[in-house]
Amino acid sequence: MSRFLDAANRRPVDVTPVWLMRQAGRSLPEYRKLRERWSLVEIVAQPELCAEVTLQPVRRLGVDAAVMFADIMLPLRGMGVEFELVENVGPVIAHPISSVADIERLVVPAGEEAAPQVIVAVRQVVAASPVPVICFAGAPFTLASYLIEGKPSRDFAKVKAFMYSEPAAFDLLLGKLAVTMAGYLKAQVAAGAAAVQLFDSWVGALALEDYESRVLPHTRAIFEKLAPLGVPTIHFGTDTAGLLEAIASAGPDIVSLDWRVPLDRGWDRVGLDRGIQGNMDPAVLLGPAELVRERARDVLRRAAGRPGHIFNLGHGVMPATPLENLQLLIETVHQWELARVA
Repeated sequence: MSRFLDAANRRPVDVTPVWLMRQAGRSLPEYRKLRERWSLVEIVAQPELCAEVTLQPVRRLGVDAAVMFADIMLPLRGMGVEFELVENVGPVIAHPISSVADIERLVVPAGEEAAPQVIVAVRQVVAASPVPVICFAGAPFTLASYLIEGKPSRDFAKVKAFMYSEPAAFDLLLGKLAVTMAGYLKAQVAAGAAAVQLFDSWVGALALEDYESRVLPHTRAIFEKLAPLGVPTIHFGTDTAGLLEAIASAGPDIVSLDWRVPLDRGWDRVGLDRGIQGNMDPAVLLGPAELVRERARDVLRRAAGRPGHIFNLGHGVMPATPLENLQLLIETVHQWELARVA
């Protein structure tokens, strides 16, 4: 057993486990060297390169879990969606959804058919990784946001307008996405994933009543389908301080917090019967070393050595993050004495 899996199952650990969202990427020199030859799209399309990038931070930083280098949009190709992953922009949809007919045309691929190249890469990473491998999928609302908006959005006006004006169609879309992502996550577990994370990155844009009535049932359906697999499940979102109790009710084993809510208060709201992940502001890693140590220790102090804490950032590592600060963060977490809570 690993300390990551022990913590994910709320068992005692020797030191707090730590992994970082976007730990594989532009903050690492070995990744930047690969990017001199290969584009992002080419890397995710080639399982060998995808596996190499996934394992780079494990070797370089000594993190306690490997997270697959992939993109939440990839399984949408299996649903018949055409899109581009545009550098410094994000996913751009060729034909955004605007009608019930658009949704009805979406297919629901079975399991690994959603993104077979990712499943091949998962098997390669699992065979080579000295630490557990975390796989992931996008949550229905976040994926629907891209599909309807056509690209990343600040105000989510189009997806909200569609949700309010076409409630049955919106429900059909989220239902298809939920079935596809549940099957995709199951396929990743079958390939060896030790834990899975559901990314609902933009769900914080919703009012509580809209989340509970229009999104929560589909999110809960995914976690219910994953429960028999026996692997820890994580829910990730940002700006979710107003939704924490509802998110916990969806059924994840672990709720990932961002930095907008103190970890101890967030854990109380999620419930001590669940694990917690987080929750340092990734921008802190752009600051001086002493600030990195101070903020990391504050998170650990708030966790108070309670079983079930996995240290992470509230969002992904920023590309400009100094490598030295990443290494310092991992060292600080691993050197923290769990018995010291003052």
